[in-house]
Amino acid sequence: MVKILPSLLAADFTALGEDIGKMEDAGADIFHLDIMDGQFVPNISYGLPVAAAIAKKASIPLDVHLMTQDPDQFIPEFAEMGVDMVSFHIEATPHPHRVMQLIQSHGMKAGIVLNPHTPADSLSYLLREVDYVLVMTVNPGFGGQKFIASCVDKIKALDGMRKKHGYDFEIEVDGGINDETAGICIEAGAGLLVSGSHLFSSPDWKQAVGALKG
Repeated sequence: MVKILPSLLAADFTALGEDIGKMEDAGADIFHLDIMDGQFVPNISYGLPVAAAIAKKASIPLDVHLMTQDPDQFIPEFAEMGVDMVSFHIEATPHPHRVMQLIQSHGMKAGIVLNPHTPADSLSYLLREVDYVLVMTVNPGFGGQKFIASCVDKIKALDGMRKKHGYDFEIEVDGGINDETAGICIEAGAGLLVSGSHLFSSPDWKQAVGALKG
């Protein structure tokens, strides 16, 4: 079953609690939180206090996407908040297996993120144990970017490795997801779709969430 993850970075921060409730009523499955440090990506988003406030308000699972250096730095804090999923960029650490195990040791699902230029086979020795892979279909750091179509081949490659070896990791996609690109990603093998600008700018959120599921 396809799940829709609204990216709260695109919400109205002056009415964040209200937007969370409205998006839950619209049928969202999981909230996606982009944590940026201004170093790994050229932008800064919200930090731990805002993430903790979101965790208290939300009644659906939370998926934290760390666009940060030293991604192991705040894992215990996210676990304490009740976060369900944490992903980090393989490019951000020399020890991705260690970070993956740290996340899982705190009872959370561990995901590894691939930038648009990073090949799927860079994860070949991690796919047996990872819970999900997040394929970036835009360059990380900013919302509202155009979908990079060549990344669909990466989704297909991951799905092929999953089927070949009998792995059970999920494939998440983030970047430029709309009514058209959602179907392309689902057909390629993705089951978790992150959408920010498209969802929050839609006049009817319930209709928009349903349309992404196909």
